This record gives sequence, structure tokens and C-alpha cells, in this order.
Amino acid sequence: MSAPRHFLNLSDAGPDGCAAILADALDRKRARAGWTKGRVDADAPLAGHVLAMIFEKNSTRTRVSFDMAMRQLGGQAMVMDAGSMQLGRGETVADTARVLSRYVDGIMIRTDDHAKVEEMAAHATVPVINGLTDFSHPCQIMADLLTILDTGRSLPGLKVAWLGDGNNVLASIVEAAGIFGFDVVSACPQGFQPDEAVLALGRGRATCVASPEEAIAGADVVVTDTWISMGQAHAEAKLAAMMPYQVDAALMAKAKSGAAFLHCLPAHRGEEVTADVIDGPQSLIWDEAENRLHAQKSILRWCFGQIG
Repeated sequence: MSAPRHFLNLSDAGPDGCAAILADALDRKRARAGWTKGRVDADAPLAGHVLAMIFEKNSTRTRVSFDMAMRQLGGQAMVMDAGSMQLGRGETVADTARVLSRYVDGIMIRTDDHAKVEEMAAHATVPVINGLTDFSHPCQIMADLLTILDTGRSLPGLKVAWLGDGNNVLASIVEAAGIFGFDVVSACPQGFQPDEAVLALGRGRATCVASPEEAIAGADVVVTDTWISMGQAHAEAKLAAMMPYQVDAALMAKAKSGAAFLHCLPAHRGEEVTADVIDGPQSLIWDEAENRLHAQKSILRWCFGQIG
């Protein structure tokens, strides 16, 4: 039996796999234009497949998009909250992986510690997908790249500006920059900057600066994320440090004319972004949210060896 294809980070698929996923996602999205959401794709490529979805963190987009992805591909999904599993009562991640591999065809896990996803993949005999960890969020970034491509932009040579917290989403954007040849300039306050190891994932295409104006100047795409992640206290000191990095209309005007605004949601209006930007004409966040579904359908197909 060949080793399963896991999708823990973009590097698992590599340049060819990521490109194949994006091309397939664009094709499948366009083929469904005008269809009802519950209609199964014409080829039903995952008929007979079941995906177990483990949640140790709350979710809206990840939960619904993966469930609908499996339905549209002709398969089924099973939601498992960690607190109601033996995993939440002390069973090891390794043992959970071994057991689930006997029941289902694939596992998606959304958790805190990236080491848990790695341990799951090390012991599972079916594909494991990272639905989010404290280190990375590759499924989100594939949706972001799909959103950019869907506007007619090409990835090589783009400038992407990141404002705010040097978090897991930024890590995956930086990794994408190294794979697809675009530049990421992040602006983060002292104490919240990405590690050098994260910047190194960009293969020389990622930098971090202190000034939000420097980061956003001439940017084709502007990205931010919530400053207070799930499970964190609403830290007033962190909010105060972040406020100069808020994306408002004045800052957005310093980007390239027609620049796109992205945010993976949920958004805290008036904190990391103002309402006039998030609801404005440059915002692609609703397309971005929808594209979680389309990108993940193709990630699933890649994991099951159907593309790439």
C-alpha cells in the first residue's frame, strides 16, 4: 500500500500539486455556475468516500465548506467534536488516527498545536488534512490564491501586503509566495512579528517591516486577519499595539489602484479593519469565503490521488 497523501502545509503538494489544485478548483467552480448548492458534481469523483472532520476549535467556514465539498463531490462527511470523542478524554492522537483509518477514507482536523496534525498524519493510513493549526492554515491560503486568480490576476510578481499579527495565516501566505513567486511584505508591531523561520518559507520573497505605509505601498493585494485568535483573551495591550496597523480607507488608498482586500473571517469590524473597507468595492472577502469550498474540493481530490 502506498503512503497516503497528506495536506498539512502547501509544501506537501509542492508547486505542481498546488498548481493542479488551483486549476481544478477554477474549472469545477465554473462548471457549477447557476447550480443549486446541494447538486452533486457531474462526475461525482468521491462517491463512496467518507471524510471524518475533527474539531478542537470552533468553526463556521471550515465545517460547512468541507461538509459541502464532500457532498458536491458525491461523498459524505462526519463531524466529530473532540470534546465528545475519546480524544478529549485522553486517547492519544496516534491511536485515534489508527482507529479512524479503519472507518473512514480521510481525516480533516482543526486544532491548536501543529504537532497534533503531524502526529495524526504519522499514524493514519488515510489522507490527513490540516483544517487549521497555530502554525499554518493552508486550506485558507489555497482559497485566497483561487480568489486572486479568479479576478484575472496572475500570481508571479504580485505584491501582497499583510497588516497586523504575524500569525498562522501569514505563515501560509509566505509559504505560497515561495512556491508561486510573488512578494509578501508584512507590517507587524514589535513582539508580534513572524519568526525568521516563517519568513524563510518565502524563499527570499517575504520581508517584515514596522511601517504599515511601507508594507502597503503599491500592493496588489492587501490582507489582514483578526488580532485576537480563538481561545485568546481579549488582550487590551495587544489591541493597543495593533491599532496603528488597522486597514482603513486612508491606508487602503496607499495600495495600488484597484487593489483587492482579503480577510479570512471572522472579522472584528473597527479593530483590524473598518467597515467601509470590508464592505467596500475592493473587498473580495465573500468570494474568498465561498472559495474555501471550491479549493477544498480540489485539495480532497489531490489527497485521493485524482489530480496532480
